Amino acid sequence: MTQHERSKRTRGLIVEAAGAVFAEKGYNGATISDVYQRVGLTKGAFYYYFTGKEDLARAVLESQVGEVPFPLVPRTTRLQEMVDAGMVFALAIRKDTAVQGSLRLSLEHGAHDLDRRRPYEDWIAHNRYAIARAKDAGELHSHVDPEAAAQLFVGAFSGVQVLSEVMTGWADLEERISVLLQYVLPTIALPGPLAQVDMSPGRADRVLADLERLRQAEAGAEEAERG
Repeated sequence: MTQHERSKRTRGLIVEAAGAVFAEKGYNGATISDVYQRVGLTKGAFYYYFTGKEDLARAVLESQVGEVPFPLVPRTTRLQEMVDAGMVFALAIRKDTAVQGSLRLSLEHGAHDLDRRRPYEDWIAHNRYAIARAKDAGELHSHVDPEAAAQLFVGAFSGVQVLSEVMTGWADLEERISVLLQYVLPTIALPGPLAQVDMSPGRADRVLADLERLRQAEAGAEEAERG
């Protein structure tokens, strides 16, 4: 492993640990020492990567969308690729404390020195791109405005995940997102493409299984080329 790779890995570990700390304590309750001690670093080593708590929190917020690259697995419809990303993110919210930390930061009113708009702006851009691809592929009604639809999806998803956290600690988030999609997608999608879309609970696990098979196939192909 090169020095650059080690530095990148260490920075990622710091961001992951910070997300977990922010999830537990919030922005105002968390300290820098909470984070670097969890990673097993010295204070000086930490400051090699980040200038302070605000810089660290910004990195946690910016990492939220990066948790779900797009598309995860190529599908026959662009709508399915969009749904897959949303369902996998819902699973990450339920299981990943770093993602939970980024969500808490984005909702924490007391964090006055943070720009909490960043993850919402990123998700709007993510959805705008996905919706535009689906429209270009002829899967959506002609009147659909990708920007307006993206704003709607992000707002609705955000509200549903907050409700799920309050009611069940996110235990039912995938079911709630499935219901959201069942009601909202018919307003933008044409019946034919929509009929092919799997938006059922448990979809995220199936997507991740497909993703692992795809990665193994790609790794096998690269090994064969080298051999």
